[in-house]
Amino acid sequence: MKVPDFAKPSSSSVQDECAALCRGNCSCIAYAYDSYIGCMFWSDTLIDTQEFDGVGVDLYPQGEKVVHHNWSCCGFVCISVVMFIAWWFIVKRKGSKAQDSSILEAGQMFTMDSTAIVLKDETKEVNIGDLPKFTFKMLANATNQFHEDNLLGRAVYMGILANGKEIAVKRLSADSGQGMQEFMNEVILISKLQHKNLVKLLGGCVEKEEKILVYEYMPNKSLDACLFGHTNPTKKLLDWNMRYNIIEGISRGILYLHRDSRLRVIHRDLKPSNVLLDQDWNPKISDFGIARIFRDNEDQCNTARVMGTYGYMAPEYGMEGRFSEKSDVYSFGVLILEIIIGKKNTHYFNDEWSLSLIGCAWKMWSEGNGLSFVEESIASNETEEEMVRCIQIGLLCVQEHPKDRPSIEMVLSMLNHDIVELAAPKQPVLSENGSTDQNVYTSYELTISVLDGR
Repeated sequence: MKVPDFAKPSSSSVQDECAALCRGNCSCIAYAYDSYIGCMFWSDTLIDTQEFDGVGVDLYPQGEKVVHHNWSCCGFVCISVVMFIAWWFIVKRKGSKAQDSSILEAGQMFTMDSTAIVLKDETKEVNIGDLPKFTFKMLANATNQFHEDNLLGRAVYMGILANGKEIAVKRLSADSGQGMQEFMNEVILISKLQHKNLVKLLGGCVEKEEKILVYEYMPNKSLDACLFGHTNPTKKLLDWNMRYNIIEGISRGILYLHRDSRLRVIHRDLKPSNVLLDQDWNPKISDFGIARIFRDNEDQCNTARVMGTYGYMAPEYGMEGRFSEKSDVYSFGVLILEIIIGKKNTHYFNDEWSLSLIGCAWKMWSEGNGLSFVEESIASNETEEEMVRCIQIGLLCVQEHPKDRPSIEMVLSMLNHDIVELAAPKQPVLSENGSTDQNVYTSYELTISVLDGR
Protein backbone atom coordinates (compact mmCIF):
# COMPACT_ATOMS: atom_id res chain seq x y z
CA MET A 1 0.00 0.00 0.00
CA LYS A 2 0.80 3.64 0.00
CA VAL A 3 1.05 4.06 3.76
CA PRO A 4 -1.11 6.65 5.57
CA ASP A 5 0.05 10.19 6.18
CA PHE A 6 1.49 11.42 9.50
CA ALA A 7 3.57 8.34 10.31
CA LYS A 8 5.59 8.31 13.52
CA PRO A 9 9.07 6.84 13.00
CA SER A 10 10.70 4.41 15.37
CA SER A 11 14.31 3.56 15.96
CA SER A 12 13.62 -0.13 15.38
CA SER A 13 15.50 -1.53 12.38
CA VAL A 14 13.93 -5.02 12.35
CA GLN A 15 10.36 -5.80 11.29
CA ASP A 16 9.67 -8.17 14.22
CA GLU A 17 10.73 -5.51 16.71
CA CYS A 18 8.46 -3.01 14.91
CA ALA A 19 5.47 -5.38 15.32
CA ALA A 20 6.22 -6.00 18.99
CA LEU A 21 6.56 -2.25 19.62
CA CYS A 22 3.11 -1.54 18.14
CA ARG A 23 1.41 -4.42 20.00
CA GLY A 24 2.83 -3.19 23.27
CA ASN A 25 1.48 0.33 22.71
CA CYS A 26 -2.26 0.82 23.36
CA SER A 27 -2.41 3.93 21.13
CA CYS A 28 -0.82 2.20 18.10
CA ILE A 29 -3.52 1.35 15.55
CA ALA A 30 -1.23 0.27 12.67
CA TYR A 31 2.39 -0.23 11.75
CA ALA A 32 4.50 -0.75 8.63
CA TYR A 33 8.12 -1.57 7.97
CA ASP A 34 10.25 -0.36 5.02
CA SER A 35 13.84 -1.49 4.61
CA TYR A 36 14.88 2.03 3.55
CA ILE A 37 12.84 4.03 6.04
CA GLY A 38 12.60 1.63 8.97
CA CYS A 39 9.65 1.23 11.34
CA MET A 40 6.58 3.48 11.11
CA PHE A 41 3.48 3.46 13.30
CA TRP A 42 0.21 5.40 13.58
CA SER A 43 -1.86 6.34 16.62
CA ASP A 44 -4.50 8.48 14.91
CA THR A 45 -6.87 8.20 11.93
CA LEU A 46 -5.35 6.51 8.90
CA ILE A 47 -5.49 9.19 6.19
CA ASP A 48 -4.80 8.89 2.44
CA THR A 49 -4.14 5.19 2.03
CA GLN A 50 -4.08 3.53 -1.34
CA GLU A 51 -3.71 -0.08 -2.38
CA PHE A 52 -1.21 -0.99 -5.11
CA ASP A 53 -0.60 -4.14 -7.11
CA GLY A 54 2.86 -5.54 -6.50
CA VAL A 55 4.47 -2.36 -5.14
CA GLY A 56 4.34 -0.34 -1.95
CA VAL A 57 4.68 -1.37 1.72
CA ASP A 58 2.64 -3.87 3.77
CA LEU A 59 0.42 -2.12 6.34
CA TYR A 60 -0.50 -4.01 9.52
CA PRO A 61 -3.64 -2.64 11.26
CA GLN A 62 -4.16 -3.53 14.97
CA GLY A 63 -7.59 -4.57 16.28
CA GLU A 64 -11.00 -2.92 16.03
CA LYS A 65 -9.67 0.62 16.34
CA VAL A 66 -9.06 0.69 12.62
CA VAL A 67 -12.71 -0.02 11.89
CA HIS A 68 -13.79 2.63 14.37
CA HIS A 69 -11.48 5.27 12.97
CA ASN A 70 -11.66 4.49 9.28
CA TRP A 71 -15.12 3.15 8.46
CA SER A 72 -16.56 6.54 7.54
CA CYS A 73 -13.41 7.42 5.61
CA CYS A 74 -13.48 4.14 3.68
CA GLY A 75 -17.13 4.63 2.83
CA PHE A 76 -16.44 8.09 1.51
CA VAL A 77 -13.50 6.83 -0.53
CA CYS A 78 -15.57 3.98 -2.02
CA ILE A 79 -18.39 6.30 -3.01
CA SER A 80 -15.89 8.73 -4.54
CA VAL A 81 -14.23 5.97 -6.52
CA VAL A 82 -17.56 4.73 -7.88
CA MET A 83 -18.57 8.25 -8.90
CA PHE A 84 -15.20 8.83 -10.58
CA ILE A 85 -15.44 5.57 -12.55
CA ALA A 86 -18.95 6.42 -13.72
CA TRP A 87 -17.86 9.92 -14.79
CA TRP A 88 -14.79 8.53 -16.60
CA PHE A 89 -16.87 6.06 -18.63
CA ILE A 90 -19.31 8.81 -19.65
CA VAL A 91 -16.50 11.15 -20.77
CA LYS A 92 -14.66 8.37 -22.58
CA ARG A 93 -17.80 7.35 -24.43
CA LYS A 94 -18.46 10.90 -25.55
CA GLY A 95 -14.81 11.35 -26.55
CA SER A 96 -14.81 8.14 -28.57
CA LYS A 97 -17.91 9.22 -30.45
CA ALA A 98 -16.41 12.65 -31.17
CA GLN A 99 -13.12 11.13 -32.30
CA ASP A 100 -14.80 8.56 -34.53
CA SER A 101 -16.92 11.33 -36.03
CA SER A 102 -13.96 13.58 -36.81
CA ILE A 103 -11.99 10.72 -38.36
CA LEU A 104 -14.99 9.72 -40.45
CA GLU A 105 -15.39 13.30 -41.60
CA ALA A 106 -11.71 13.49 -42.49
CA GLY A 107 -11.98 10.39 -44.63
CA GLN A 108 -15.34 11.10 -46.19
CA MET A 109 -16.32 14.76 -46.24
CA PHE A 110 -13.31 16.89 -45.14
CA THR A 111 -15.35 19.06 -42.79
CA MET A 112 -13.23 21.46 -40.77
CA ASP A 113 -14.44 20.94 -37.23
CA SER A 114 -11.85 18.73 -35.54
CA THR A 115 -9.21 20.39 -33.42
CA ALA A 116 -6.57 17.85 -32.51
CA ILE A 117 -4.74 14.70 -33.48
CA VAL A 118 -4.39 12.21 -30.63
CA LEU A 119 -1.32 10.01 -30.43
CA LYS A 120 -1.81 6.26 -30.26
CA ASP A 121 -0.47 6.02 -26.72
CA GLU A 122 -2.78 8.88 -25.67
CA THR A 123 0.00 10.46 -23.62
CA LYS A 124 0.25 13.61 -25.67
CA GLU A 125 -2.06 15.67 -27.84
CA VAL A 126 -0.86 17.53 -30.92
CA ASN A 127 -2.96 20.54 -31.84
CA ILE A 128 -3.45 20.98 -35.58
CA GLY A 129 -5.93 23.83 -35.48
CA ASP A 130 -9.08 23.29 -37.55
CA LEU A 131 -7.71 20.55 -39.79
CA PRO A 132 -9.37 17.12 -40.06
CA LYS A 133 -7.41 14.15 -38.79
CA PHE A 134 -6.73 10.87 -40.55
CA THR A 135 -5.72 7.54 -39.06
CA PHE A 136 -2.53 5.90 -40.25
CA LYS A 137 -4.53 2.85 -41.38
CA MET A 138 -6.76 5.06 -43.52
CA LEU A 139 -3.78 6.63 -45.31
CA ALA A 140 -1.93 3.32 -45.65
CA ASN A 141 -4.97 1.82 -47.38
CA ALA A 142 -5.32 4.90 -49.62
CA THR A 143 -1.72 4.57 -50.83
CA ASN A 144 -1.69 0.76 -51.08
CA GLN A 145 0.54 0.56 -48.00
CA PHE A 146 2.74 3.39 -49.32
CA HIS A 147 3.67 1.35 -52.38
CA GLU A 148 6.53 2.70 -54.50
CA ASP A 149 4.26 2.70 -57.56
CA ASN A 150 2.33 5.54 -55.91
CA LEU A 151 5.44 7.59 -55.16
CA LEU A 152 5.10 11.14 -56.56
CA GLY A 153 8.31 12.55 -55.12
CA ARG A 154 10.51 12.15 -52.09
CA ALA A 155 8.23 10.80 -49.32
CA VAL A 156 5.07 11.97 -51.17
CA TYR A 157 2.53 9.39 -52.33
CA MET A 158 -0.59 9.52 -54.45
CA GLY A 159 -3.59 8.09 -52.63
CA ILE A 160 -7.28 7.41 -53.22
CA LEU A 161 -9.69 7.52 -50.29
CA ALA A 162 -12.66 5.20 -49.91
CA ASN A 163 -14.95 7.84 -51.45
CA GLY A 164 -12.74 8.03 -54.57
CA LYS A 165 -11.10 11.37 -53.74
CA GLU A 166 -7.47 11.65 -54.86
CA ILE A 167 -4.96 12.98 -52.32
CA ALA A 168 -1.23 13.54 -51.96
CA VAL A 169 0.21 12.02 -48.78
CA LYS A 170 3.46 13.46 -47.43
CA ARG A 171 4.97 10.96 -45.02
CA LEU A 172 7.70 12.23 -42.71
CA SER A 173 9.25 9.33 -40.84
CA ALA A 174 11.57 9.65 -37.87
CA ASP A 175 14.65 9.84 -40.12
CA SER A 176 13.14 12.22 -42.69
CA GLY A 177 15.07 15.26 -41.45
CA GLN A 178 11.88 17.14 -40.66
CA GLY A 179 11.12 17.12 -36.94
CA MET A 180 7.99 17.87 -34.98
CA GLN A 181 8.85 21.58 -34.93
CA GLU A 182 8.92 21.83 -38.74
CA PHE A 183 5.87 19.58 -39.03
CA MET A 184 3.82 21.75 -36.67
CA ASN A 185 5.14 24.91 -38.32
CA GLU A 186 3.79 23.74 -41.67
CA VAL A 187 0.45 22.67 -40.17
CA ILE A 188 -0.11 25.99 -38.41
CA LEU A 189 0.97 28.15 -41.34
CA ILE A 190 -0.65 26.44 -44.30
CA SER A 191 -3.94 25.98 -42.43
CA LYS A 192 -4.16 29.78 -42.03
CA LEU A 193 -3.16 30.63 -45.60
CA GLN A 194 -5.61 30.45 -48.51
CA HIS A 195 -4.60 31.44 -52.04
CA LYS A 196 -4.98 29.84 -55.46
CA ASN A 197 -1.20 29.72 -55.83
CA LEU A 198 -0.63 27.95 -52.50
CA VAL A 199 -1.23 24.23 -52.10
CA LYS A 200 -4.23 23.31 -49.96
CA LEU A 201 -3.69 21.19 -46.85
CA LEU A 202 -6.57 18.75 -46.24
CA GLY A 203 -5.53 17.23 -42.91
CA GLY A 204 -2.89 15.30 -41.05
CA CYS A 205 -2.00 12.28 -38.96
CA VAL A 206 0.35 11.81 -36.00
CA GLU A 207 0.67 8.31 -34.61
CA LYS A 208 3.77 7.48 -32.58
CA GLU A 209 6.78 8.17 -34.83
CA GLU A 210 4.66 8.87 -37.91
CA LYS A 211 4.05 12.48 -39.00
CA ILE A 212 1.87 12.71 -42.11
CA LEU A 213 0.32 15.63 -44.01
CA VAL A 214 -2.48 15.23 -46.55
CA TYR A 215 -2.66 17.68 -49.47
CA GLU A 216 -4.84 18.17 -52.49
CA TYR A 217 -3.57 16.03 -55.34
CA MET A 218 -1.59 17.77 -58.10
CA PRO A 219 -1.86 15.68 -61.32
CA ASN A 220 1.16 17.30 -62.97
CA LYS A 221 3.42 16.74 -59.96
CA SER A 222 6.17 19.26 -59.24
CA LEU A 223 7.88 21.85 -61.42
CA ASP A 224 11.11 20.03 -60.65
CA ALA A 225 9.85 16.79 -62.19
CA CYS A 226 8.39 18.50 -65.26
CA LEU A 227 11.26 20.90 -65.92
CA PHE A 228 14.35 18.78 -65.30
CA GLY A 229 13.13 15.27 -66.07
CA HIS A 230 14.70 14.65 -69.48
CA THR A 231 12.61 11.54 -70.07
CA ASN A 232 9.44 13.11 -68.71
CA PRO A 233 6.95 13.63 -71.58
CA THR A 234 5.41 16.62 -69.76
CA LYS A 235 8.61 18.62 -70.37
CA LYS A 236 7.65 18.96 -74.04
CA LEU A 237 4.33 20.50 -73.01
CA LEU A 238 6.00 23.37 -71.17
CA ASP A 239 6.09 25.94 -73.97
CA TRP A 240 7.00 29.57 -73.32
CA ASN A 241 3.45 30.72 -72.58
CA MET A 242 3.03 28.01 -69.94
CA ARG A 243 6.41 28.83 -68.38
CA TYR A 244 5.59 32.53 -68.29
CA ASN A 245 2.25 31.80 -66.61
CA ILE A 246 4.04 29.61 -64.06
CA ILE A 247 6.54 32.41 -63.30
CA GLU A 248 3.71 34.91 -62.85
CA GLY A 249 1.67 32.50 -60.71
CA ILE A 250 4.60 31.86 -58.37
CA SER A 251 5.14 35.62 -57.98
CA ARG A 252 1.47 36.07 -57.05
CA GLY A 253 1.80 33.36 -54.40
CA ILE A 254 4.88 35.05 -52.94
CA LEU A 255 3.12 38.44 -53.00
CA TYR A 256 0.30 36.92 -50.97
CA LEU A 257 2.78 35.56 -48.42
CA HIS A 258 4.70 38.82 -48.13
CA ARG A 259 1.86 41.34 -48.30
CA ASP A 260 -1.72 40.13 -48.62
CA SER A 261 -2.15 37.27 -46.14
CA ARG A 262 -3.19 37.56 -42.51
CA LEU A 263 0.34 36.48 -41.64
CA ARG A 264 3.47 37.98 -43.17
CA VAL A 265 5.42 34.89 -44.16
CA ILE A 266 8.96 34.34 -45.42
CA HIS A 267 9.05 30.92 -47.10
CA ARG A 268 12.87 30.39 -46.98
CA ASP A 269 12.83 27.32 -49.25
CA LEU A 270 11.49 28.34 -52.66
CA LYS A 271 12.67 25.86 -55.30
CA PRO A 272 11.18 23.85 -58.19
CA SER A 273 10.37 20.78 -56.09
CA ASN A 274 8.27 22.99 -53.79
CA VAL A 275 6.18 24.31 -56.68
CA LEU A 276 3.37 21.90 -57.58
CA LEU A 277 1.30 22.01 -60.79
CA ASP A 278 -2.42 21.30 -60.91
CA GLN A 279 -4.33 19.82 -63.86
CA ASP A 280 -4.36 23.22 -65.62
CA TRP A 281 -0.63 23.76 -64.98
CA ASN A 282 -1.27 26.47 -62.40
CA PRO A 283 1.64 26.65 -59.90
CA LYS A 284 1.05 26.17 -56.19
CA ILE A 285 3.75 26.85 -53.61
CA SER A 286 4.11 24.08 -51.02
CA ASP A 287 6.28 22.96 -48.06
CA PHE A 288 6.15 25.56 -45.29
CA GLY A 289 8.20 23.51 -42.84
CA ILE A 290 10.88 26.17 -42.33
CA ALA A 291 8.81 29.26 -43.16
CA ARG A 292 8.87 32.13 -40.66
CA ILE A 293 6.24 34.67 -39.67
CA PHE A 294 7.35 38.32 -39.60
CA ARG A 295 5.79 41.03 -37.48
CA ASP A 296 4.63 44.16 -39.26
CA ASN A 297 7.60 46.16 -37.97
CA GLU A 298 10.21 43.52 -38.88
CA ASP A 299 12.32 43.83 -42.01
CA GLN A 300 14.76 40.98 -41.40
CA CYS A 301 15.70 38.28 -38.89
CA ASN A 302 18.83 36.43 -37.91
CA THR A 303 19.08 32.74 -37.18
CA ALA A 304 21.88 30.49 -36.00
CA ARG A 305 20.14 27.54 -37.65
CA VAL A 306 20.44 28.07 -41.40
CA MET A 307 17.98 25.80 -43.18
CA GLY A 308 17.23 25.72 -46.87
CA THR A 309 18.49 24.21 -50.11
CA TYR A 310 21.90 24.68 -51.67
CA GLY A 311 21.73 26.82 -54.82
CA TYR A 312 18.61 28.80 -53.83
CA MET A 313 19.76 30.53 -50.64
CA ALA A 314 20.60 34.22 -50.79
CA PRO A 315 24.26 34.98 -49.90
CA GLU A 316 23.40 36.91 -46.75
CA TYR A 317 21.26 34.04 -45.48
CA GLY A 318 23.70 31.26 -46.27
CA MET A 319 26.75 33.05 -44.83
CA GLU A 320 25.32 35.18 -42.03
CA GLY A 321 21.93 33.69 -41.21
CA ARG A 322 20.10 36.92 -42.19
CA PHE A 323 16.84 36.46 -44.02
CA SER A 324 14.06 38.75 -45.17
CA GLU A 325 11.55 39.16 -47.99
CA LYS A 326 14.53 39.81 -50.26
CA SER A 327 15.82 36.30 -49.45
CA ASP A 328 12.68 34.87 -51.05
CA VAL A 329 13.13 37.28 -53.97
CA TYR A 330 16.64 35.88 -54.53
CA SER A 331 15.30 32.30 -54.57
CA PHE A 332 12.57 33.36 -56.99
CA GLY A 333 15.19 34.92 -59.28
CA VAL A 334 17.01 31.58 -59.43
CA LEU A 335 13.67 29.91 -60.21
CA ILE A 336 12.99 32.32 -63.08
CA LEU A 337 16.35 31.60 -64.70
CA GLU A 338 15.92 27.82 -64.26
CA ILE A 339 12.47 27.93 -65.86
CA ILE A 340 13.88 29.84 -68.83
CA ILE A 341 16.90 27.61 -69.47
CA GLY A 342 15.29 24.32 -68.36
CA LYS A 343 18.31 23.34 -66.28
CA LYS A 344 18.99 23.12 -62.55
CA ASN A 345 21.23 25.80 -61.05
CA THR A 346 23.24 23.38 -58.91
CA HIS A 347 23.85 20.97 -61.82
CA TYR A 348 24.86 23.53 -64.42
CA PHE A 349 28.40 24.70 -65.24
CA ASN A 350 29.72 26.15 -68.50
CA ASP A 351 33.18 24.71 -69.11
CA GLU A 352 33.95 27.12 -71.95
CA TRP A 353 33.46 30.24 -69.80
CA SER A 354 33.89 28.62 -66.37
CA LEU A 355 30.60 30.16 -65.31
CA SER A 356 27.60 28.98 -63.33
CA LEU A 357 24.02 29.22 -64.55
CA ILE A 358 23.60 32.72 -63.07
CA GLY A 359 26.96 33.81 -64.44
CA CYS A 360 26.04 32.58 -67.93
CA ALA A 361 22.70 34.35 -67.78
CA TRP A 362 24.39 37.65 -66.93
CA LYS A 363 27.12 37.25 -69.59
CA MET A 364 24.68 36.44 -72.41
CA TRP A 365 22.23 39.16 -71.37
CA SER A 366 24.93 41.82 -70.97
CA GLU A 367 26.34 40.97 -74.42
CA GLY A 368 22.89 41.35 -76.01
CA ASN A 369 22.61 37.65 -76.71
CA GLY A 370 19.96 36.72 -74.13
CA LEU A 371 18.07 34.40 -76.49
CA SER A 372 21.06 32.01 -76.45
CA PHE A 373 20.38 31.42 -72.74
CA VAL A 374 16.82 30.24 -73.42
CA GLU A 375 16.19 26.49 -73.69
CA GLU A 376 16.52 25.60 -77.36
CA SER A 377 13.14 23.85 -77.60
CA ILE A 378 11.23 27.05 -76.72
CA ALA A 379 13.58 29.76 -78.05
CA SER A 380 11.79 31.91 -80.65
CA ASN A 381 12.43 35.24 -82.32
CA GLU A 382 8.74 36.06 -81.93
CA THR A 383 8.93 35.94 -78.13
CA GLU A 384 12.59 36.99 -77.81
CA GLU A 385 11.80 40.39 -76.27
CA GLU A 386 9.66 38.90 -73.50
CA MET A 387 12.16 36.11 -72.81
CA VAL A 388 15.10 38.51 -72.55
CA ARG A 389 13.03 40.77 -70.31
CA CYS A 390 12.38 37.82 -67.97
CA ILE A 391 16.11 37.04 -67.89
CA GLN A 392 16.74 40.65 -66.85
CA ILE A 393 14.08 40.40 -64.10
CA GLY A 394 15.68 37.19 -62.83
CA LEU A 395 19.11 38.86 -62.74
CA LEU A 396 17.69 41.82 -60.81
CA CYS A 397 16.36 39.35 -58.23
CA VAL A 398 19.68 37.53 -57.71
CA GLN A 399 21.85 40.59 -57.09
CA GLU A 400 24.28 40.20 -54.21
CA HIS A 401 22.96 42.89 -51.88
CA PRO A 402 19.34 42.71 -50.66
CA LYS A 403 18.85 46.48 -51.09
CA ASP A 404 19.58 46.13 -54.82
CA ARG A 405 16.88 43.50 -55.35
CA PRO A 406 13.32 44.57 -56.18
CA SER A 407 10.41 43.77 -53.87
CA ILE A 408 8.00 41.08 -55.00
CA GLU A 409 5.43 43.80 -55.81
CA MET A 410 7.92 45.39 -58.20
CA VAL A 411 8.73 42.02 -59.74
CA LEU A 412 5.06 41.36 -60.47
CA SER A 413 4.70 44.86 -61.93
CA MET A 414 7.70 44.17 -64.17
CA LEU A 415 6.20 40.87 -65.34
CA ASN A 416 2.86 42.58 -66.08
CA HIS A 417 4.64 45.47 -67.89
CA ASP A 418 3.27 48.00 -65.39
CA ILE A 419 6.94 48.95 -65.02
CA VAL A 420 8.17 49.33 -68.58
CA GLU A 421 11.78 50.44 -68.15
CA LEU A 422 13.90 48.00 -66.18
CA ALA A 423 17.09 48.85 -64.30
CA ALA A 424 20.34 47.20 -65.36
CA PRO A 425 21.27 44.36 -62.97
CA LYS A 426 24.70 44.34 -61.37
CA GLN A 427 27.10 41.58 -62.25
CA PRO A 428 26.52 38.52 -59.99
CA VAL A 429 29.13 37.91 -57.31
CA LEU A 430 32.05 35.63 -58.26
CA SER A 431 30.76 34.91 -61.75
CA GLU A 432 34.07 35.37 -63.61
CA ASN A 433 37.77 34.43 -63.44
CA GLY A 434 37.12 30.74 -63.09
CA SER A 435 34.86 31.17 -60.09
CA THR A 436 31.19 30.38 -59.82
CA ASP A 437 28.24 31.49 -57.78
CA GLN A 438 28.39 28.11 -56.10
CA ASN A 439 31.76 29.05 -54.55
CA VAL A 440 29.93 31.54 -52.37
CA TYR A 441 28.68 28.56 -50.41
CA THR A 442 31.81 26.43 -50.49
CA SER A 443 33.75 28.37 -47.85
CA TYR A 444 31.14 27.87 -45.12
CA GLU A 445 29.70 24.56 -46.13
CA LEU A 446 31.14 22.81 -43.08
CA THR A 447 30.07 25.40 -40.52
CA ILE A 448 26.29 25.58 -41.05
CA SER A 449 23.42 23.14 -41.18
CA VAL A 450 21.84 23.05 -44.63
CA LEU A 451 19.04 20.57 -45.16
CA ASP A 452 18.72 19.08 -48.61
CA GLY A 453 15.37 19.22 -50.36
CA ARG A 454 12.79 16.71 -49.24
